[in-house]
Amino acid sequence: MTTVSTVPVGSTTDSGPRSRFADLLAAEWIKTWSLRSTPWTYLITALVVVAFNAGTAYDHYKYWYEYDEGGRTDFVANGMPLLDAFTTNAGMLLALAAGAIGAVSVTGEYGSGLIRTTFTAVPARRSVMAAKVIVLTAVMTVFGAAVAGGSFWLTQAILSGRDAGVSLGHPGALRVVVASALLAPVSALVGLALGTLLRHGAGSVAGSVGVLLLLPMVVSDRRYVTAVVDHTLPVSAWTQLTDMRNLPVPFPWTNTGAWAVYAVWALAAAAVAVTAVQRRDQ
Repeated sequence: MTTVSTVPVGSTTDSGPRSRFADLLAAEWIKTWSLRSTPWTYLITALVVVAFNAGTAYDHYKYWYEYDEGGRTDFVANGMPLLDAFTTNAGMLLALAAGAIGAVSVTGEYGSGLIRTTFTAVPARRSVMAAKVIVLTAVMTVFGAAVAGGSFWLTQAILSGRDAGVSLGHPGALRVVVASALLAPVSALVGLALGTLLRHGAGSVAGSVGVLLLLPMVVSDRRYVTAVVDHTLPVSAWTQLTDMRNLPVPFPWTNTGAWAVYAVWALAAAAVAVTAVQRRDQ
């Protein structure tokens, strides 16, 4: 006689795929932190970005005596403390560093040949890249939040010495912090997508520089067509969300549109990274 054991329906199919994808997430997490240079890269980037902002805030603190009474009042009214919280130079540096980190996270595996081992062990390439997207997004979001939050706290602490600092409850302050924090994962995903397509470290980093930094400098907001192009770029969206001066521009756009640009770039870059590996050789 043969005994047939029964397994509750759904027990294998429900737990198996989840555990395997959890293993992929764990593997990507290990690969992210396996290099000794990784923590140093994040630390140095954070220190330099915060230093840019703190230096600007200290400059205003040091030369506060040059402002008359009306200038000191307008300093807060015009949103200058929030500009010091995350300056343009700091935003561009954060975008550049995050894009490079995203690109190297995949091109490094192609360069070392580790990607062949990974795809041999896990033929489901899309699952591998989906795990990489999730881990990279999570790490860069936490990193961006730490940098943006720390920068806001330090710059406002400096300006508070002149009674010019503002709290997180100040109009627009939370938006500046959130937009600056999310610039990191959006830029990293752009770099990851370019790295997946180009598979070359230097080329992918150069592509990230072009998309994230050079394009906003090249396109002009003085003509309608180029202004529309400018409005679709991640760094331009960040500028829209963080600049509280409400300066007149020929073709204005909305904060809602800027948030939408963030979302579209992140989703599109993730989709490219996941799908581009499916039908290409290793």
